[in-house]
Amino acid sequence: MNGVYPAALTMFGPGGRLDLEATCAHLDWLVGQGVHGLVIGGTSGEFVALTGAERRVLLEAALETVAGRVPVLAGTGAYTTAETIELTAHAEAAGATAALVVLPYFQRPSREEVLAHYRAVAAGSGLPIWVYNIPANAAIPALDLPDLAALHAEGVIAGVKSTLPTVHQLAELAALPGFRAFYGGYAAPVEALAGGAHGWISGLLNVVPAGAVAVWDAMRRSDLAAARAAWAELLPLRRMLARPPIPGVSDLALYRGVLRLHGRPAGHCRAPLRDLDAAESRVLEKALTP
Repeated sequence: MNGVYPAALTMFGPGGRLDLEATCAHLDWLVGQGVHGLVIGGTSGEFVALTGAERRVLLEAALETVAGRVPVLAGTGAYTTAETIELTAHAEAAGATAALVVLPYFQRPSREEVLAHYRAVAAGSGLPIWVYNIPANAAIPALDLPDLAALHAEGVIAGVKSTLPTVHQLAELAALPGFRAFYGGYAAPVEALAGGAHGWISGLLNVVPAGAVAVWDAMRRSDLAAARAAWAELLPLRRMLARPPIPGVSDLALYRGVLRLHGRPAGHCRAPLRDLDAAESRVLEKALTP
């Protein structure tokens, strides 16, 4: 598993109903844009807003749509270890390539409890397990390099999505034999890939899949100038996320707003997240106009 993996949006109707048709159309478009894989039911997929049944039907619909064209990394993390095991077993049975298991959230388990959580999830499934290392949205610090290396050596985990403010960890993780180390942010993909990251996972890739693939292709050719040029084309969107032109809206609402500006179906967020209103959409358009 290598390359550009959008953390795919889940589409909802105006009243919050799960819209599988629109979601699958978006996934099909992403694959058609040349991405190398997809993350289903991750943070940008609003997994915390989905019921367990919805998470299962979403993954099944996504796998049917993708039809083996690219690998699918299934977000299976939940608050309890038991539910995470159940969702991961379902992902394996449904045909996912691997499972992305987020750090525990809300409550604050100890380091040993977190490690035991991942060991239990791995023991309950034959699916490769990836750690979703996102301390900003979790209740605990990120798992550090020794912990990740130890879990990999035990055969517990096969990869990591590293959504940390720094990228230097990826170089060391990428050197572990058989381990997949993916950059999980939006600020420094060129630096992460130059350091050895095997790929890039981000919600940003929902709106610029082809541009992200251009960055990846240039780095694979060791053409740093071309990679910088491709990344420069995406910098307005990076700035949009780093310094949102509209206060009080989520990154997911911004992604949906960008898709609409490009004439793409965007669905809606599920409450409590809200969509951009008409005035905010005009502000976004102005902010992205060269």
